[in-house]
Amino acid sequence: MIRDLHEKLLNGETSATKLAEQSFAVIDEKDSELHAFLTVTKELALEQAKVVDEKIKKGEKIDMLAGLPCALKDNICVTGTRTTAASKILAEYIAPYDATVTARVKENDVVIIGKTNLDEFACGGSTENSAFGPSKNPVDTSRVPGGSSGGSVVAVASDEVVWALGTDTGGSVRQPSSFCGTVGLKPTYGRVSRYGVIAMGSSLDQVGPITKTVEDAAIVLSRISGRDELDATSAKSSEKPYEDYCVGDIAGAKIGIPSEYLGEGLDDGVAEVFMKAVEKYKELGAEIVDVHLPHTEYALATYYIIMPSELSSNLARFDGIRYGGMKELDPQTVLEQYLETRGKGFGPEIKRRVMLGTYALSAGYYDAYYKKAQKVRALIKKDFTDVFEKVDYIFTPTTPEPAFKFGAKTDDPLKMYLSDIYTVTANLAGVPAISVPIGSVNVDGVDLPVGGQLMGKWFDEEGILNAGHTFEINK
Repeated sequence: MIRDLHEKLLNGETSATKLAEQSFAVIDEKDSELHAFLTVTKELALEQAKVVDEKIKKGEKIDMLAGLPCALKDNICVTGTRTTAASKILAEYIAPYDATVTARVKENDVVIIGKTNLDEFACGGSTENSAFGPSKNPVDTSRVPGGSSGGSVVAVASDEVVWALGTDTGGSVRQPSSFCGTVGLKPTYGRVSRYGVIAMGSSLDQVGPITKTVEDAAIVLSRISGRDELDATSAKSSEKPYEDYCVGDIAGAKIGIPSEYLGEGLDDGVAEVFMKAVEKYKELGAEIVDVHLPHTEYALATYYIIMPSELSSNLARFDGIRYGGMKELDPQTVLEQYLETRGKGFGPEIKRRVMLGTYALSAGYYDAYYKKAQKVRALIKKDFTDVFEKVDYIFTPTTPEPAFKFGAKTDDPLKMYLSDIYTVTANLAGVPAISVPIGSVNVDGVDLPVGGQLMGKWFDEEGILNAGHTFEINK
């Protein structure tokens, strides 16, 4: 899709300004119901589009992403633009600088259409935790789009933009992509800079592209990845563009199917679609290998100790003094400032996770919870190391079920957390993972998308992109 639009721009079939205006027209038509966007940056977008049109007119070379409409999750800073993380506490916050990914997008003359909705501070799997109301699944608006990058996925799935960026801490790019039928890539931890992205779990967070095709995800990754002096955890990237690795051939590749992902809790319809995808990989010449990730059963518990601990630490800065001042409050003391700001500014899910994290880090409990969780995390990582000595990729369902109805899990946080059961392991281990549409299941007369997840060795985005692309062009 990106490649085709790029050609149309070059040969004059369309213009960057027309593409931007088409995006705004779709937003005007659909977004009052879908609620993908929190802020639409029309003035910025049209300025960026004009620059691209002028470059094309002058015969200047433009990047493949130049002039194409995109959206950024609203926890990614854009200079002079409201950046809320979907929280009341940041409702009026205007970012004073660009995130590194924003800067890289701008360097390539991409047209930024706006900032998208999310679960507050990226905490959730349904976008129901947004302080500004949920986004809706464009396949069936009575169902959640997934989360926390729900707005970004909805914007792509409903053709409001060509591609978008989300963040993935425990599955927040992949799970909504599975629910809405898009491609969602979580790169290796460190592949993409986190500078200027509002932190949730600093050892888990990663920015990733949401697109219509696997090749499009590769094209976006090529532009946003690489070493950044402002993020000490970032790493150098491949000198060859990632899209050049999408060759459409995986004959001889070994794909591991972990039994731990196919047991209790997996929806029968999803299991059937997944096994058909496994057969397709066999037809394409891949060798299917049964593998084991024995510590998978502890992954969710481990994640829900480490992530809230890091979240509680990261959110300590939102105290009404450094960040998060709220005009309607009138505290008389510093303590009142803290209590009122955080009491009224944070939603219930944030409070729940901050309390969990603070408890896990507190004196007397640190060794019993956080330290032990880090030890289990090391065992989970070792599982991946061992398996990747035998296979090239791991293939699993992205989620245990298709998109669920609004309100189905809001009263039981544990049920909601189980939506991440197949995705958190990639974040804990730091490996790259991509969700690719593999089929659909019919529920109440609606064909709901199902995603398959490919995980690869550390810094082998090339491999999983090619494996996903090969499936996609042959399904």
